[in-house]
Amino acid sequence: MCGIVSAVAQQNVVSILIQGLQRLEYRGYDSCGVAVWNDGLRRARSTARVTELDEQVQRDRLQGYSGIAHTRWATHGAPAVHNAHPHFSYGSGVDADDSTGKPGRIALVHNGIIENYETLRSQLQKKGYVFSSQTDTEVIAHLIDSLYNGDLFDAVKAALAQLHGAYAVAVICRDEPHRVVGGRAGSPLVMGIGADGAHYLASDAMALAGVTDQIIYLEEGDVVDLQLGKYWIENAGQRLGTAQRPVKTVLAHSGAAELGPYRHYMQKEIFEQPRALADTLEGVATVVPELFGDDALHVFQNIDRVLILACGTSYYSGCVAKYWLEAIAGMPCNVEIASEYRYRTSVPHSKTLVVTISQSGETADTLAALRHAKTLGMVHTLTICNVATSAMVRECKLSYVTRAGVEIGVASTKAFTTQLAGLFLLTLALGGVKGTLSDEQQAAYLGQMRHLPLAVQAVLALEPQLMQWAESFSKKDNALFLGRGIHYPVALEGALKLKEISYIHAEAYPAGELKHGPLALVTAAMPVVVVAPNDELIDKLKSNMQEVRARGGELYVLADADSNIQGEEGIHAIRMPEHYGVLSPILHVVPLQLLAYHTACAKGTDVDKPRNLAKSVTVE
Repeated sequence: MCGIVSAVAQQNVVSILIQGLQRLEYRGYDSCGVAVWNDGLRRARSTARVTELDEQVQRDRLQGYSGIAHTRWATHGAPAVHNAHPHFSYGSGVDADDSTGKPGRIALVHNGIIENYETLRSQLQKKGYVFSSQTDTEVIAHLIDSLYNGDLFDAVKAALAQLHGAYAVAVICRDEPHRVVGGRAGSPLVMGIGADGAHYLASDAMALAGVTDQIIYLEEGDVVDLQLGKYWIENAGQRLGTAQRPVKTVLAHSGAAELGPYRHYMQKEIFEQPRALADTLEGVATVVPELFGDDALHVFQNIDRVLILACGTSYYSGCVAKYWLEAIAGMPCNVEIASEYRYRTSVPHSKTLVVTISQSGETADTLAALRHAKTLGMVHTLTICNVATSAMVRECKLSYVTRAGVEIGVASTKAFTTQLAGLFLLTLALGGVKGTLSDEQQAAYLGQMRHLPLAVQAVLALEPQLMQWAESFSKKDNALFLGRGIHYPVALEGALKLKEISYIHAEAYPAGELKHGPLALVTAAMPVVVVAPNDELIDKLKSNMQEVRARGGELYVLADADSNIQGEEGIHAIRMPEHYGVLSPILHVVPLQLLAYHTACAKGTDVDKPRNLAKSVTVE
């Protein structure tokens, strides 16, 4: 995952680097570090958060006019200072490590995974290079050093050509003070052009908010040379100009939103969902294919099925959409976990609409799955994404950009509900083109969508009751979530939320599957959460609830007002304000978000930055 930022300027860049790291901390917070050129290479590293690193560099009076910085999500090697970036290379020989006082020559930060690092490590050790970390990244630093012959750009190009895997790197050299070289393949990297000849690199344009809004999105295989007042980009040995890599004005949000009355960003983002849904639907007067791009009508006319590719929470939104697409639009739909899809033999179909779903638009597994689908001849592509400038939007023919705003909490909330809104609009548009929905039916469904902000606002008023549930959940080690039909993916999302921020083991099952195994786990010590809308499966669901009660299980039921489910001994019931038909998943997920949030608060976990996780998963 990791976030990187670098700068070459005519001023001290340390504050810019630290500020960039604070905005990129969502990408990983196992460790962080910064290195600058100041009469040689100097660095500071920490396993604490970026705020502590900031205090450290101020104490050490670290300054420099060029530098690189990194916030880490650990893959190779534990979260320890010796594994933290930036990594140095001290050359080869017995004195080639930081314990001898020998000055470092190469400093490097990296986001990605190098798959052939063990082979490279062995080769470099034979040449006398000493490794002080367990990371795959240190290999790159030593490899560049071994190839360095007075020109950092040439050395980096030669080194990157030997790497297998994914990377975005930024490199500085002791012998070339005002120069940063970067490159990318498989991991995101943008370049910023600032005032007075300054140039920047970052994993996300958000890191450069307030520094520059002039952004170049680097593409696969790009290598970039940044110096004061000039830069150049190469790909496959060819120098690229502004025609191939245009400069775009990007008004990136800083991500430094105020918490206001909220304890955590996750809570704030849960309560922002009415606004986010309203913004996502703003300007949608009628349902037309052009909502998804100028060529959407032609594409929709030439497809007869849908393939959804996504990971995590986005995968669950795709699972909900499958029910909509098949029941309302009459469109066959498969949903695939992106990290699995490209590693199996599948049967492609040229008339498939490939739909990717991603909050960031940079999810490595989903991007790889998209590219794989294209290689199989499935060229009709569409993304539901929250970031208009992301790789996902750039690589798909069509797109619908949700307007959830910056989501800072690692656990996705408003991104999920706005994804569902975008997917429902897609369902209506496809239904119109295929003739399964009349104009009147489209208008009626759109009217229901316009009521969603108010409906979600009413659900949020249930927070005090969910806080009571959370007190009980915080004392448990396991939980079971049940749903049926279109609400089974909602149960999956509820279980995921509880797992990722409270660290309570939770599973979700279709309620009808209880008797095929999970019922063996049900005791009074395992709470069972039931998503219980008043739909065609409510009677079946009530029978499943009785199966739990008969085994001494304790039920926590989210019931529609008219579902006739009463609170009694062994049954805790919260009544939803209204039944919302096919759009019910958007409402029912909100109390599950609140339950997870308040359970985590009761346990005292780090809600916005849960252990071992990061916001944007840019490694496979």
